[in-house]
Amino acid sequence: MTDSKALRDWIDAKGLKMKKIASELHITPYSLQKKIDNMTEFKASEIAVFVTEFGMSKSKRDEIFFNKV
Repeated sequence: MTDSKALRDWIDAKGLKMKKIASELHITPYSLQKKIDNMTEFKASEIAVFVTEFGMSKSKRDEIFFNKV
C-alpha cells in the first residue's frame, strides 16, 4: 500500500507537478491521482520511474511504495 501522504509530501518537496509525473508514467493525471489515493496500484515499472526520472532514493521508494500500514 502506498503511503499517500509521504508521496504527496515528496512530490511537493521536489516541486514536481502531477501533470509532468503522469506524462512520464504514460498515464492520465486522473489515473495518477487514483494510484496516489490507493484506489489502484502502481506498477513496478511506474515505481521505477520515480527512482530513475525523478531522483527518488531507494530507501524513500521502499518507505513510500512498500509501506505496510
